Amino acid sequence: MEIIGRVKKLFETQKFDSGFRKREIVLTTEEPYPQNILIEFIQDKVDLLENIRSKDKIKIFINIRGREWTNPEGIIKYFNSIQGWKIEEIGSSKKTSAISPSLSSDDFDDLPF
Repeated sequence: MEIIGRVKKLFETQKFDSGFRKREIVLTTEEPYPQNILIEFIQDKVDLLENIRSKDKIKIFINIRGREWTNPEGIIKYFNSIQGWKIEEIGSSKKTSAISPSLSSDDFDDLPF
């Protein structure tokens, strides 16, 4: 699955004593009713967020995870999380200029038609 949107917020990396790392990002979808989606990146996937900035338009490939937890009173609760595992920039001026050089009408003077 994937989600496309603009970066609204990028949180700092959280490091735990166990060596576990997590970093979260909020992506705002661009649709008639925009949604603010919290996505977490864990362990080595945290590094994917190094070059991401606020307001970047990106596509994040995700997995949905669910887990069960029993609270101290014995009541079972269920939680979901959205984990990112790949990011693609969309409409980046850096990528566009590198991929598609500008062409002028002079570039087509030697065409046979």
